[in-house]
Amino acid sequence: MPIKESELIGQLLVQKGLIKINQLDKALKEQEKLGGLIGTNLIKLGFIDEEVLYEMLSEQYGVAYVKIKNLKIPPETIEMIPAKFATHYKLIPIKSEDNLITIAMSNPLDIHTVDDLRLLLKKDIETVLASETDILESINKYYGVGAETIEKMAAEEKEKVSVSQAQVTEDILASAEDASIIKFVNQILLEAYKDRATDVHIEPYEDDLKVRYRVDGVLYDTKIPPTLKNFQPAIVSRIKIMANLNIAERRLPQDGRIKIKIEKDEVDLRVSILPTPFGEAVVIRLLSGTVFYTLGDLGFLEKDLEIFERLIKKPHGIIFVTGPTGSGKTTTLYASLSKINKSDKKIITIEDPIEYQIKGIVQMQVHPKIGLTFSQGLRSMLRHDPDIMMVGEVRDYETAEITIRVALTGHLVFSTLHTNDAAGAITRLIDMGVEPFLVASSVIAFVAQRLVRVICSKCKTEVKPDNETRKELGVLKINPSKIKIYKGKGCEHCKNTGYKGRTAIYEILALTDPIRELALNRASSEEIKKKALSLGMHTLRQDGWEKVLKGITTPEEVIRVTQEEETVE
Repeated sequence: MPIKESELIGQLLVQKGLIKINQLDKALKEQEKLGGLIGTNLIKLGFIDEEVLYEMLSEQYGVAYVKIKNLKIPPETIEMIPAKFATHYKLIPIKSEDNLITIAMSNPLDIHTVDDLRLLLKKDIETVLASETDILESINKYYGVGAETIEKMAAEEKEKVSVSQAQVTEDILASAEDASIIKFVNQILLEAYKDRATDVHIEPYEDDLKVRYRVDGVLYDTKIPPTLKNFQPAIVSRIKIMANLNIAERRLPQDGRIKIKIEKDEVDLRVSILPTPFGEAVVIRLLSGTVFYTLGDLGFLEKDLEIFERLIKKPHGIIFVTGPTGSGKTTTLYASLSKINKSDKKIITIEDPIEYQIKGIVQMQVHPKIGLTFSQGLRSMLRHDPDIMMVGEVRDYETAEITIRVALTGHLVFSTLHTNDAAGAITRLIDMGVEPFLVASSVIAFVAQRLVRVICSKCKTEVKPDNETRKELGVLKINPSKIKIYKGKGCEHCKNTGYKGRTAIYEILALTDPIRELALNRASSEEIKKKALSLGMHTLRQDGWEKVLKGITTPEEVIRVTQEEETVE
């Protein structure tokens, strides 16, 4: 859009009292630096709501304003315009009738683009107004992520002469460095980042290639162009190059790391590659350096937060956080260290991998290939005069024994264990070979946790609890008439899932004298749990139900993550 037109629209917005003159000046300066439409810059800067702006523009242009998200566009309409054309001009076809096709554009008065479309389609064109964000999201939805890049590569591929098997490795390396492959891999990562995905899965099958994103703990298929399977080796090779892995090795699993910058955020990518009969499968974990939580953000109920803050201020002993992979254990440990990180304390961690950098804390990463294991690192850490230590994970007897002996010599230690619940962690340590008296004398508490999805605040609505839910809630001794349950209906804000974000549910087992006595007598986890409940501990499921009653999550989520737990009466 020319500057004069930008100024005209800006002045109209000022006249209507929708923005202030100084906000317009800032947006114009931003446009000079970065380009783009004046309206898009005003939205990015937070000066105007997208819907308000486009309704005003609709009135100004004299064309209808549509929300593409609310439409269902037939595949045959989408196929009329190539992906590269739609992406380049930021437009999308939404309707086709006889000789007339309706195109949604962020600038429907762009006569040159409309003329190009007439020549391409040999049809009459009707333009409607849509937001740039809506158009770009719809292009991804209907064409697939990076469709225009795949189209370009497919066109180039047709022109190439087929090569012999002996040349394949060299050709893959060359194509992996091709601008189109680089662009496509970047698009996949950028889309994952925007969708708040924690993992990207690239999975090869006999005649298909799947890309899935894990968002809020659940995997979702991502629409990708059907021809993507043809470029599978080149995509994997590009990821290997980024992660400094061996591009020629396709028979063994490989692990690597990539650091990228998206906007102002530095994102750490952990790459894992596995060989399969149909090519190499790739999983990329995204770790954002700026997403950092305090204890208050994690999801502790008020009474539990008080208990936990008291525990982490103890001068020595061990606090174990337990739960399966991906249950947020490391995040809880980081938040705990951050809370007690003071200039008069020396804190050292040994991790695999280091997920967040914390100022004022010495962090060390294990390297088993060169002999730096958790147990070896622990011995070295002691010579650095620490007050507080964090051991990423207790995996074996040797690490468990050293960790416990470190705690007995006057250090506060944090670590994690893979167990289903807090009570099971005591028996796990004893099963590893740790003497019961060492567990009883060194451990302060076991904290079990799981992650549940949070109901979307934009589409949250009250629903009637079913009989099963009422029965479960009976454990909390709540008056049935006071039970209120909420669910998310699904909206564009939460991508129609009904959930946005996650929170943790907790079970805190403090080692009081009665629990220590049971540990010394090698009691079963059921006996320990029963005793802890009688002393006031509440289970993961009970904590989950309290969050259901507070309108934070849904009964389905609590049942999903605590389904293996049997409530002990």
